[in-house]
This record gives sequence, structure tokens and C-alpha cells, in this order.
Amino acid sequence: MEFQQLRIARPVTVLEESCQLYCNGLGLKKLGDFTDHQGFSGCMLGREDLAWHLEFTLCHQHPLTPSSSPEDLLVLYIPEEENWSRLCSDMDNAGFRRVVSFNPYWDHRGVTFTDADGYRTVIQNMRWLNA
Repeated sequence: MEFQQLRIARPVTVLEESCQLYCNGLGLKKLGDFTDHQGFSGCMLGREDLAWHLEFTLCHQHPLTPSSSPEDLLVLYIPEEENWSRLCSDMDNAGFRRVVSFNPYWDHRGVTFTDADGYRTVIQNMRWLNA
């Protein structure tokens, strides 16, 4: 079976702020959005060259409180030192906050960032090796 696209969907408390934060921090673009579709609004963020995208949603009728955990991670592998350093700076400048990773593995060659809802993104300075 072939998977064509991966979507990671997460509820957020302030939709526009979350979309802007991830666009600025990760260099993503708004691929699409919807407003009050059966009580939900949302936006999809990604890039045309990626086989994945993020979706953030807001339920107007029954707002959910995001319930992320310290091990609920979005991990991005950036092998080139210069690109990794630039992306970490972009995350700082966008308004993400650096945190110590719950799992110390991620602190050896990466930086863990958190957003206002507690979702964590790790920018890992290595190439993914299928072990």
C-alpha cells in the first residue's frame, strides 16, 4: 500500500496565531483553510515539496483544550549544520520557546521548541537513518 500524503492534525486554542507561528518558524505556507464547517474552522500548512502537512483546527461549539504531552513530538531532521542553525533561529524569531526535552536523546543533537498550546517540535541536526 502506498501512502501519498501525511497529515498531522491538532486542535489549537487560537487558530490564526498557531498558523502564523508555524508558517514563520518552519517556513510553511497556508495550503488551504475552512471556516465554520460543521462547527469547525481550520487551516492546513505545508509546502509543495513536502509529503506531509499540518492541520490546525478549532471547534466552535465544543472547544477542546489541547492536551499535548512532553513526548508528543513533531521531529524534523535537518542534516546540514547551516540550515539547522538557521531554522532554529527562525523558530526563536517566530515566538516558539526553547525547552529541555523530556527525553534527553533529543538534546544531544537537537533543540526542542514549544508553542502556546504545549505542542513540541524538535529540530534535529542529523540525517534520519533507517535503523
